[in-house]
Amino acid sequence: MNITKEDYFQRQTTLPEIGKEGQDLLQKAKVLVIGCGGLGSPIAIYLATSGVGELHLVDFDTVSVSNLHRQVFFKVEDIKQPKAEVLANEIKKRAPFTKVTFTNEAVCKNSILNLISKYDVVVDGTDNLQIKYLINDACVLVKKPLVYGSLYKFDGYVATFNVLNNDGSYSCNLRDAFPEIVTKIPNCEEAGTLNSIVGIIAMLQANEVIKYITKTGRLLANKLLIYNSLENSQLKINLKKNRTVAIPELFKKSSYKLESCAHQEESLVINSNELKKIVTANNVEIISILNSNEVPLPFQVHQKIVYKNFNLNFFIPNYKKQYIIVCKKGITSYEITLKLKEKYPLLSVVSLSGGTINY
Repeated sequence: MNITKEDYFQRQTTLPEIGKEGQDLLQKAKVLVIGCGGLGSPIAIYLATSGVGELHLVDFDTVSVSNLHRQVFFKVEDIKQPKAEVLANEIKKRAPFTKVTFTNEAVCKNSILNLISKYDVVVDGTDNLQIKYLINDACVLVKKPLVYGSLYKFDGYVATFNVLNNDGSYSCNLRDAFPEIVTKIPNCEEAGTLNSIVGIIAMLQANEVIKYITKTGRLLANKLLIYNSLENSQLKINLKKNRTVAIPELFKKSSYKLESCAHQEESLVINSNELKKIVTANNVEIISILNSNEVPLPFQVHQKIVYKNFNLNFFIPNYKKQYIIVCKKGITSYEITLKLKEKYPLLSVVSLSGGTINY
């Protein structure tokens, strides 16, 4: 079927605020979407179908069963397939006027500056606080606008950071809102989330990108929008520049790795190679604190206790056992290990370092 741009974008170009000029701006734009999960997947689809000319998708992860309830552009048959690649193929089916490429790797400090320098706008669709700060700091250094989104249970947060002002200065960034990384905030896997709030925040992010590219409306620059889905309420917080934060120095010295991982005591962790050697031993008991019923491990899990339901008062220790606590990234499992060791000093208990994703 022969599809023309005029027909495809007719409803959008009818808007006088967009028109042909705005549509041409979208067609010329290059957008980088980092993270292709609950936020990133609908953002990418909507940006492509709005007419963004070039999209690049970045995600290291594969589709899992627990993703499907909120990452609605993935299907059951996509399980275990790379998210970025699957999403790119979905976009190709829907958006004939968008060039889409993808990278099946995680962003890292060594390559991110070169990566984002190629694009006009960067969109953060990740759920990892350290990576969010990495993306933010890199955008400040390379002078790229960043459309930020994050989630916590029924709340969502949206802002457009690092926008060039008329006087040559730049608007606030993530460190103006939150100067330091807070490691105690759980991600969606640990805290849980409702699928509708994920979609709402994704759409607000996509809307910010479209407004920025078409120079239409008022951006969430120097503001943080907080939306609560239970009350259907929103609050806009005004942000001010934090002159005490020196991002070039922070970028140089920070590893952007989980601080709780960096300071884990060697005596309280076990790596995957060490675990493989003892995994079948009779005295080893593996406890999974993953929130889903999936057990993405090639060995038997003896107990499943969801992290939020782990009550030390109900835990009955067996001092003849060696307990291995496992979670996805090795963070909450280490937290539980510390608590168990504090309550039962003589208990043999360790956390799987790096979590199940690195096994």
